[in-house]
Amino acid sequence: MAFDLSAKRELNKGFGDALSVAVELAVTPAVFAFLGWRLDAWLGTTPLFLLFFFLFTFTYVAWRESTKYQLRMEQHEQQRLGPKREGEAT
Repeated sequence: MAFDLSAKRELNKGFGDALSVAVELAVTPAVFAFLGWRLDAWLGTTPLFLLFFFLFTFTYVAWRESTKYQLRMEQHEQQRLGPKREGEAT
């Protein structure tokens, strides 16, 4: 008996992609916040660098993932709707 596993594979890939984005969104700013905390401790500027590094990194990672998502959705629309013909309104 043969089963079509492509739908299950696609679902598992989606879960894996979402998990990797979630970890990156949490871990990357945490690592930079830790570095900022250590820099603050060394310079005596608590919590200036901690907040700056955390907010900057979190904003960048969120912006990058949003941009990637928008690009994937545009590609998906192109596949679904087909190429636009000349003279068509957007």
